[in-house]
Formats: sequence, structure tokens, C-alpha cells
Amino acid sequence: MTWILYIVTLLSLFSFIKINFFSFKNQKIADFNNDIQIFDIRKILNGNMVAEGMIYGVSGQLSSTFTARFNGVWDGNLGSFTEEFNFSTGKEQLRKWNLSIDNDGNIVGTADDIIGKATGKQIGSAVKLNYKLRLSDDLGGHVISVVDWMHLLENGTVFNRSEFRKYGVRVGELVATFRKEL
Repeated sequence: MTWILYIVTLLSLFSFIKINFFSFKNQKIADFNNDIQIFDIRKILNGNMVAEGMIYGVSGQLSSTFTARFNGVWDGNLGSFTEEFNFSTGKEQLRKWNLSIDNDGNIVGTADDIIGKATGKQIGSAVKLNYKLRLSDDLGGHVISVVDWMHLLENGTVFNRSEFRKYGVRVGELVATFRKEL
């Protein structure tokens, strides 16, 4: 019976290590360098957009869904991006990003609930942002690390996948799509 416990412990440890250290973090922005499709945030995240998404908690179970309206306005390499979320829990949230991008695709962003600055890069069909997000008081006011990947699909839809971590341990994930409002 001891060897069964040993095997179960090893398999659990292997799964924990794989999920927390190798799955999401293995993707690199340079992997998209040769893409034909180009995700230029000044064009794609410009104007009115709509979004639908899901948030998964620490256990991997669905914890909330949302719809959102976005509006992006750009003046050269400086932009603002307003997000208005409506969650299935009844909560509403507003976030206004101030963004800048340089000629090499490096992105810097700020928002009221972002600690410091979000930094990232756009290459090919992908955009990657890294930032620290302070959750609202009703969610504990915790600060989590976010890795935010956005991919431009062939039909103009943006697919977004974000991973949330606290003390290096995965605590949640967001999956969403957004597209131009018709």
C-alpha cells in the first residue's frame, strides 16, 4: 500500500510542476516573428469592440463569465483603451488603460488597478503583456501577476488568454474573445 501512495504522490507532484511551471510559460513572443498576420494594437484595438469571456478559479472550475464593451482611441503611438465589464455575478467593472507603443513593438501601459506599469510586446499575430493587478476589495484586494496573451485570428477576432499567479502559483485563468462592434 505504501508504494501506491508513493506513486500517487509522484504523479500529483509531476502534474503540479507541469501545470504551474511549464504549460503557459513555455510560449514565447518570438515564436510569432514569422507570422503573416500582423496584430498592430493601434489598428486592432481601435474603435468600439465587444467581448465575451470566462474566468476560471484556482481549482480550474469556471467561476464567472462576462461580457464587455471596449473602446480604443489612438493618436500615433499613444492610446487609451476603456473596458466596461459586466460579470455573471452582477458585478460591473470599469478599467481605462493608457498605452504607448514604440517602433519596435514594445508596449507600456498603466491603469488605476495596475501596480506600476504593464510591459509587453507585439510581434506577428500576437501581443503579450505582463503586469501586476490589484483585485477589488470584494475579491480580497490581493495583488496578482498577470500574463496576458492576445492573438489576432484570420477573421479579425482577438482571442485572449490570461494566467493569474500569486506567489508564483497559478490561481486563475481568463479566456475571452473580442471583435469590432458591428
